[in-house]
Amino acid sequence: MFYYHIALLKSPLSPLTYQSEQSLPLGAVVEVILSKRTTHGVVVDEVEKPSFECEAISFTCKTFYLSKTLELARFIAEYYVCSLGEALSLFVPYTHNALHVNEKIAIDITLSTEQQKAYDFIEAHPMSLLFGDTGSGKTEIYMKLFEQTINEGKQAIFLLPEIGLTPQMKNRLKHHFGTHVAIWHSKISAKKKEQILSDLAEGKISIIAGTRSALFLPLEHLGLIVVDEEHDESYKSGNRPRYNAKDLALLFGQKLGCKVLLGSATPTLTSFHKIPTFRLKGTFFESQSYIMYDDGEHGLSFRMTQAIQKALDAHKQVIVFLPTRANFKYITCKNCGANVECPFCSVGMSLHHNMNALKCHYCNYTEVIPKVCPKCGCEEIVATRMGTAEVSQKLSEHFSEHVVQQFDRDEVRTEKKLSEILSDFNEHKIDIMVGTQMLSKGHDYHGVGLAVILGVDALLGMNDFRSREKTLALVLQIAGRAGRKGYGEVLIQSKNGDFFKQYLGDFEQFLKDELMFRKGLYPPFKKMLRLMSSHVKDEKAKALIDQVALIAQSFPQVEVVGFGKANISKIANKYRYELLARSDSSKALLEFAHAVKLLHVEADIDPLSFS
Repeated sequence: MFYYHIALLKSPLSPLTYQSEQSLPLGAVVEVILSKRTTHGVVVDEVEKPSFECEAISFTCKTFYLSKTLELARFIAEYYVCSLGEALSLFVPYTHNALHVNEKIAIDITLSTEQQKAYDFIEAHPMSLLFGDTGSGKTEIYMKLFEQTINEGKQAIFLLPEIGLTPQMKNRLKHHFGTHVAIWHSKISAKKKEQILSDLAEGKISIIAGTRSALFLPLEHLGLIVVDEEHDESYKSGNRPRYNAKDLALLFGQKLGCKVLLGSATPTLTSFHKIPTFRLKGTFFESQSYIMYDDGEHGLSFRMTQAIQKALDAHKQVIVFLPTRANFKYITCKNCGANVECPFCSVGMSLHHNMNALKCHYCNYTEVIPKVCPKCGCEEIVATRMGTAEVSQKLSEHFSEHVVQQFDRDEVRTEKKLSEILSDFNEHKIDIMVGTQMLSKGHDYHGVGLAVILGVDALLGMNDFRSREKTLALVLQIAGRAGRKGYGEVLIQSKNGDFFKQYLGDFEQFLKDELMFRKGLYPPFKKMLRLMSSHVKDEKAKALIDQVALIAQSFPQVEVVGFGKANISKIANKYRYELLARSDSSKALLEFAHAVKLLHVEADIDPLSFS
């Protein structure tokens, strides 16, 4: 009889011991019984016969994980404080050893002198950062690197943010690489996924382009990982395991011996500080931008409508950014100043006129728009902080002869809808597009003559040490959509014009100055950990985090820098408390995180969100 530790896929449990009459290889996927239910697990260790009786392994599947996958999963479980089964469940197992097809290709791209310098720099480094201005031609460099990888008989992963997988990018990849490329993301059908995995195993696919889950596909001959828009926070998983695909790409590069390239016009401070960087300046197309500031009243100002009219008169398109969906972010009482809050979350509810209701953007609870203040009964309640729906409506009324399109998650729910809107915009069927951060995600808008940026002061004022970095990067990304081919204007509505004037023309200088500000306090010089307790009973959530704080005292290398109620103290009827810790030592921080693991608090190493 043989005895094995089995990591149960998607389970938070530690590996359990099972027995088998047959010898099994490490990495084999098996079926086992747990609490009278059949579940899948992975053979992770062979062990001595235990002192207790074991269940038998029911069935051995045809799929398996390679030893290198087990090694990567062990790191994920350790670093992101989850079970080995949860870490392994991220990976797609192998069905059989992949065939190796070595086919040469040639693509019709010629690099400029500067692009060639960047290419040579990337070739000379195992991992690198391409810090290239918007429109500087980063994508052409990616394509040449993919060509080189294929011609070496290897495979490549091209990671993009969810919304970055535009029809334009897909068409570009298909044009250059044909059947060598496959697209992978959460919304493709199970049948399509099966076909892609089959083609991968048969050596038909050399490039996988996709969202963060594409990193975990079974590519046996991986030679290159490119992470585009590396600053984008969608690479960080919001659920356990709370991994960051960008950071894991760098780890995979080290462990698997493949080249890793990060690319962005606005790289994160950590990447800029830690990774060899090539600065690709200027724009690939001849373009100019003129930046204006509007420090008057927030909202649809006279200067803003005047600038839009000027662009429309010149037959140019306009994009308008603001960070808020719906019609209004808050409903506020003029008498007592209270916002109408969600009964299940400690957040104000947003006004949606199309639903004739208030909606919570955290738990999706909706209710009828109140006629009086729920707290004091006053009839004078007002809507504040305009959102995309309200701005779209007002611009439609003001520019009634022009087509205005809302572009946010309320309006764009499917890939088909995204394709339709982007196609209509590029065909000039839409004159003004009003959207949230989706506007900034790498789309090529060649007809945009004006980018209007609203609501950035609220972003600058957020309770986050990265707020300056995130806001400036966002403004630069949106501003970069104007004048992609020719002259463009940018109007920023802000009372912090001096900050933007100082750094919009030189993001590199901002990064250098920000490094000085963060030294000794924040990443990239310190490691951070956020621990979160939540419970339907307030006192139990608080008691949990109090226990965590007590345990923290046993770790002298760990400094507690935040402790108490979370910024959003209740979500979906669960009360939330947090402890924020930092340290010079990753090891000390992880030892602390694992020490409190049994308390069932949620651990987030290298957190990006503090809500």
